[in-house]
Amino acid sequence: MAMNLTGSWVAMPIPFKKNGDIDFDGFKVLIDRQIQYGTNQLFVLGSAAEVTLLTPDEKKEIIKQTIKIVNHRIPVFFSAASNDTQGEIEMAKFEEEQGADGVIFTVPPYVLIPQEDAFKHLDTVMSATSLPVGIYNNPSRLGVQVEPETIARLAERHPNFVVDKEATGSNYQLVQVQRLTKGKVKIMCCDSPYYSIVLPTLAVGGTGLANIGGNIIPEEAAKYARPWTSIDIVNEGREEYFKYFPLLCELYEVSNPVVIKAALNLLGLPGGYVRRPYQDYDGEGLKRLEKIMTDLGVMEKYSVK
Repeated sequence: MAMNLTGSWVAMPIPFKKNGDIDFDGFKVLIDRQIQYGTNQLFVLGSAAEVTLLTPDEKKEIIKQTIKIVNHRIPVFFSAASNDTQGEIEMAKFEEEQGADGVIFTVPPYVLIPQEDAFKHLDTVMSATSLPVGIYNNPSRLGVQVEPETIARLAERHPNFVVDKEATGSNYQLVQVQRLTKGKVKIMCCDSPYYSIVLPTLAVGGTGLANIGGNIIPEEAAKYARPWTSIDIVNEGREEYFKYFPLLCELYEVSNPVVIKAALNLLGLPGGYVRRPYQDYDGEGLKRLEKIMTDLGVMEKYSVK
């Protein structure tokens, strides 16, 4: 596959109106802003999108509208996550038909399948599309970790398997995936858990970061998410990462995407409302968030109020 994911891969939230409808005009503002500030790729229908709180029809409409808004300006990958194998196959086929650039698969949540079943599931769903594909390895939300050996087996069978979106918090996982796939499958870690594997991912040869921080500081995230191809990039990226670390931690003070939306709203951007059972961020937490953003110059740089 020619697709070579690199740099900042931002997981997009979906802005909701007060009545619960999707604010597609606001979503366009958020997407255009990402492209303006140098984000390399977008990821849609992940946890930042409150995906488990969306109806099937809403998911399909989000896919259609996102592809229309992006209009081939940067690559956009969509999650095909479902509660069973057939559901992921059907979603992946729909995404391919609509013109997605790539598809991300997961193991189904809650069922806690053994590793061989995880392999068979991912092997089956990857075979359902000719698009570039990846996995979202997030055991804290899904209950099952896809082991490096399983990832390597999948890489041998599927030339279109191009990216491993890691959220395990394990340096061992990163090293083994890089070793066993020999870099064929690009590692792009999530911010979660606790931003613990951002620098290790880049250090072992990962090509970037699948992140939520870029929703708030897109230009800075694009800088610290660059793969480490020179000592200057290492030093510059590490400096930016350390500087904005307090904000990145604050964005996970409550489950993603509650604080992201609050931060976008503080900037005057259409973060919108969250869906229940999430609660909108307020009180002392919101005051602390605004102070951090002010102290770091984020309000001054990005506010559109």
